[in-house]
Amino acid sequence: QVQLVESGGGLVQAGGSLRLSCAASGRTDSNYAMGWFRQAPGKEREIVAAISWSAVYYTDSVKGRFTISRDGAKNTVYLQMNSLKLEDTAVYYCAQSRQATLARNYVPRSAAEFGSWGQGTQVTVPS
Repeated sequence: QVQLVESGGGLVQAGGSLRLSCAASGRTDSNYAMGWFRQAPGKEREIVAAISWSAVYYTDSVKGRFTISRDGAKNTVYLQMNSLKLEDTAVYYCAQSRQATLARNYVPRSAAEFGSWGQGTQVTVPS
């Protein structure tokens, strides 16, 4: 079993930046894909970005603004968020893929492909 702990959320003005961190412990290694999801009030959870051993994925709305990365030695995945917008306001969740064996250039991107979740961290961009 893996434990995921997010940190780095907060309140930031539009145009500002935040860096989220997700520390993994337990059953984890760099063969698993890691993802960041978010859920805004009244909306479904959606993927923001994901990273596997060979590829990354970003949802269209964050391309060019957000960067996902991982530090294998620290078992930590990051989400650098720049040029934040009001619509980025949400609870952000870190997740680990169910499978550790992933094909080259494949990045899971549906919530069903991720089996372990953190508790979430709030990001608020006030109007």
